[in-house]
Amino acid sequence: TIHSAAPLAARPPHFPAKAKRVLSIFCSGACSHLDTWDYKPELVKRDGQPLPGGENLITFQGANGNLTKSPYTFRQRGESGKYVSDLLPNLAELADEMCFIHSMTAKANTHGPAEAQMNTGFTQEGFPSVGAWVSYALGSENADLPAFVAIPDPRGVPQIGPANWSSGFLPAVFQGTAFNADRPIPNLKPAAGPDAERDVRDFLKILNDEHLGRHPGDAELSARIASYELAARMQLRAPEVSDLSREPETVHRLYGTDDADPTRAGFARNCLLARRILERGVRFVQLFNGAHAMGEGVGNWDGHKQLKKDYDRHGPILDRPAAALLRDLKSRGLLDDTLVVWSTEFGRMPTFQQGAQGRDHNPKGFTVWLAGAGVKKAFSHGATDEFGHVAVEKAATIYDFHATILHLLGLEHTRLTFYHNGLERRLTDVHGEVITEVLA
Repeated sequence: TIHSAAPLAARPPHFPAKAKRVLSIFCSGACSHLDTWDYKPELVKRDGQPLPGGENLITFQGANGNLTKSPYTFRQRGESGKYVSDLLPNLAELADEMCFIHSMTAKANTHGPAEAQMNTGFTQEGFPSVGAWVSYALGSENADLPAFVAIPDPRGVPQIGPANWSSGFLPAVFQGTAFNADRPIPNLKPAAGPDAERDVRDFLKILNDEHLGRHPGDAELSARIASYELAARMQLRAPEVSDLSREPETVHRLYGTDDADPTRAGFARNCLLARRILERGVRFVQLFNGAHAMGEGVGNWDGHKQLKKDYDRHGPILDRPAAALLRDLKSRGLLDDTLVVWSTEFGRMPTFQQGAQGRDHNPKGFTVWLAGAGVKKAFSHGATDEFGHVAVEKAATIYDFHATILHLLGLEHTRLTFYHNGLERRLTDVHGEVITEVLA
């Protein structure tokens, strides 16, 4: 039951949960599985040859050329010997922590709809995001910070922007609050001193409670009151959370916040901010890597024309800070009850585009991974074909992926519903099966 006066209060899950909170790292632009996580020896062997059966294949941007091996060397990592490419050497060192799903599929081959599906379950915009569903179901363990925080990349936002963290038709109080290390929540500094501010807030609460009592069941009113009350509490707490100067120099060096490249340093600060938010009990943190507005492949992973040149730039932005975040969470014991999710909207082709040095869109088979609470370590589920084109073994859908995330939070995806326009809506629509093989 959600109480209108405290819609973000912590609520019990459907059954005992493995994870208390989620960190979702989303790489905007469709990060190529074939140049990161999905090693294909046959692609190396047949480099330069035509894709079998692909003579007349037309993908998103047109005709395709021949099979093309990754420009990055894959090496065995950790005790598991998992092959990961040299593009992400720091994350590769953590392969033993990761649970890979190599058989993910998507419904769309264009960025906006595919981005929407990965982050909201539907290819159309206007549906609640995963983080909104989770905060609707479970509330938050911290009454002074948002239940759901979205941290945009220092370069900007993904293609569909705030739709990635929207509450859709859920009450507005469950939408994500967007801020990052360089652009904190605006208008937080109170004009009066702390004592006067508390007195004003206490008086306003009396007035708001009386007004709400005259309008019982008004979800929009209760959401508005709750958001203002949260904003007032954040005036005291959020500046402290965002103050990265409180961290020791050793931590800053781990993340690389002093990197000479401003984008690398900015993303490193965002990763450090994510850890500070998670350790304070925020339920869902969505960390974005890559931005849309800078153009194709310039500020994101959309490597159509010059994949190596683009990825040589993007890899180091993601790699060191994200690996530091995982290491930091583990060292503090937070990986024990935090689920880490890495995803992107779809994969890329095993061929280079005709007349180009990059790969076109491929929703037929790609990789996502999980780490932390409740999932197997050093484990790989499913597979694409010998070239990495199509999921052929234990193919998974985004519905399955979301059902699995909810399961790890103690939520049965078929029971998590909201009545809207005559339908009991779900994150997983009418689909989805928990991928039980990845569960620890």
